[in-house]
Amino acid sequence: MSYQRPKRLFNRDFLLLWQGQFVSMLGAQAFSVAMIFWIKRQTDSATLLGLGMMSQWIPAILLGPFGGTLADRMSRRRIMILADVVRGIAAISLATLVLLVPERSGTILVGLLVLSALMGACDAFFRPAISASIPDLVPEQEVTRANSVNRLALDISTFLGQGLGGVLFRVIGPGILFLVDGVTYLFSAVSEALIRLPPPRAPQKTGWREAGADFWRELKLGLRYVAGRKGLRYILFLAPLDSFFMIMIVVLLPFYVEDFLLVAPDWYGFLVAAFGGGSFLGSVAAGVTSLKGRRRTWAYLACAAGFSAAAIAFALARSPWVAMALIFAAGVMSGFNTIHAMSLAQMTTPSELRGRVLGLFETLGFSTMPLAAGVAGIV
Repeated sequence: MSYQRPKRLFNRDFLLLWQGQFVSMLGAQAFSVAMIFWIKRQTDSATLLGLGMMSQWIPAILLGPFGGTLADRMSRRRIMILADVVRGIAAISLATLVLLVPERSGTILVGLLVLSALMGACDAFFRPAISASIPDLVPEQEVTRANSVNRLALDISTFLGQGLGGVLFRVIGPGILFLVDGVTYLFSAVSEALIRLPPPRAPQKTGWREAGADFWRELKLGLRYVAGRKGLRYILFLAPLDSFFMIMIVVLLPFYVEDFLLVAPDWYGFLVAAFGGGSFLGSVAAGVTSLKGRRRTWAYLACAAGFSAAAIAFALARSPWVAMALIFAAGVMSGFNTIHAMSLAQMTTPSELRGRVLGLFETLGFSTMPLAAGVAGIV
């Protein structure tokens, strides 16, 4: 398919990417709720719940830099399609197991952990390919707005998927939710197959040893590029802090809802949906503001501090309504910062290095998640 740089934000290829992401993220939220409450109901163990999440994050951390480098060498469209097809088939396989032999909880738990690890491995390649593709799908001056709109796919899917997930888990059960997740990934793959992107730089035809050495050289080049730019270093340093606080909340949230707030499991979905709604508002605010230089820096730092304060206050709240207001506020600040950080990284990085830089961005964002999940499990 031929490629021409689009002249408007809402063009055919960007909308194909957006709709595929939205549908697959909606399914992923259903999977997340089903996994969390299935593990809690079967084991009542925060440690196993933390292990389930760590099994997804560790492959994403280990493979993230390689996924970013691959996104600069291969067709980003093919990477996205392959990752979604693998995830779709794996989720449907797990759904089949849960629906046919629901009494084999030990086997299902192992399947959940394996699927979670596979999801993390696919994310390591999928996320850099997506992030690196966005600047090629929209006009240069629309990159921040494009990231804002793209983030809305996550926020709306979180709001809907998590908001209804607790209810759907109770009404239709985890097996159907896993099945929905698998189907949405396959839909996303079909949508991505229709996207037009610029062809990747053709690698030189060499032997396996030379190709491997060239791959490592390109990986180190991406690391040196980030190390030599102060703004990127600051962003990559602060990115894991948001993830650390958020993941501790997510791991402990089912126990916080039922054992601390003493409310129905439906409130798990309501609280996560409140965060998604706040993130939606923060993303919109980021898309309509044009902060640059020191103003952007101070706004970023203020939102990072505000997020931390809201997260701590949320942990101490006794009322579910107060907790909802606090997690909504945390979502606003998280959404605002994520859009500005991602846009800055995309716009200051050449296309041929973008996959590596954004792969590192994603890797560091994931890096504190296992630690946060482990700490939450101990707590």
